[in-house]
Amino acid sequence: MSQTMMPFPENPRPHVVFGPDTVEQIGSLARSLNTHRALLVTDPHIYEAGHAPRAIRSLEQAGLAVTVFDRVRENPTTEDVDACLDVALKANADVIVGIGGGSSMDTAKGCNFILTNGGRMADYWGVDKATQSMLPFIAVPTTGGTGSECQSFALIADPMTHQKMACGDKKAAASIAILDPTLTTTQPRHVTANTGVDALTHAVETAVTLKRNDLSLRYAREAFKLIAANLARVLDEPNDIAARGQMLLAAAYAGTAIEHSMLGAAHAAANPLTAQFHVVHGQAVGLMLPSVVRYNAEDAEARAMYEALAAHAGLEPTVEALLTCIESLLDAAKMPRVLEDVNVPRDAIGALAADAASQWTAQFNPRPIDADGFVGLYEATFSSQSPTA
Repeated sequence: MSQTMMPFPENPRPHVVFGPDTVEQIGSLARSLNTHRALLVTDPHIYEAGHAPRAIRSLEQAGLAVTVFDRVRENPTTEDVDACLDVALKANADVIVGIGGGSSMDTAKGCNFILTNGGRMADYWGVDKATQSMLPFIAVPTTGGTGSECQSFALIADPMTHQKMACGDKKAAASIAILDPTLTTTQPRHVTANTGVDALTHAVETAVTLKRNDLSLRYAREAFKLIAANLARVLDEPNDIAARGQMLLAAAYAGTAIEHSMLGAAHAAANPLTAQFHVVHGQAVGLMLPSVVRYNAEDAEARAMYEALAAHAGLEPTVEALLTCIESLLDAAKMPRVLEDVNVPRDAIGALAADAASQWTAQFNPRPIDADGFVGLYEATFSSQSPTA
């Protein structure tokens, strides 16, 4: 493809393979890891679309035995990981392949934690809790969204509390990531929209977090530049492979930025919307992002980072220009813009704010924020008549 790929960091992994039909290389790539028995983790829709069978054929032609777990669900819980683990144990797998969206990646990583280190998912909530090495993991995203293929975290929910546990360990990072834009063309428009807005939010948030550094800034800014130029295009022209490829790269760049920078208040505010009102993640982060940018821009250092983000994408170097771009992309994606549109009642704001303040990513927001601050963000996002934050 014409898009030149930025070099990805060697630590953590993965080795990234990019281009149309690169999924056909998965068999030879798996064999290069000296593996023989693959567990392929995916969801029913990806299997039915023919993407998983393409990977299976390549693996089998390379001489690997393949066992399939195709029951991944959106926002996986510990129950999904346990079901995948049962299949992995019977398969005696020595390599795990995740093909699909972030949920497939998270389920595969979660299974890898317990398969190799024992215990239960809650034991790995946090960072670097695994003591044993893990199986090689090959990540094959079919959406330009989560960037999970370039992250060492698995997000697994508790089925009772709906709390998302972020379980991170460098050993969980993919050994190889295959970015094949042909796998993204079968997505329904709403999936392209939701995953694209997720990647957009990753790029904007990682550019300003308290943990940002030179490396994360390079990847966040390039991700935003690619998303600004290509998200509306893939929504209007879903078979544009070049644009699809650039969105895949953007998502991977943003995922790399997360790995080195973490996220902020938009994700902290979005997670309770998903847990309590089942708002789709892409919609939830898209709802909250403009208000969070306005809130953070009151901090001079964050404002300067937003201005630099806008400038890198060829926009006027102002927060106002950045917000105009973000809001135009949200409109192109047909995202709901106020909480009323997703049936969140105003009397839920207090509970949502308390939950948001307890989210792990809130601590990395560049401008300090507590429950009262989140009340203000939700109020600013509640209706079209809401005041700006």
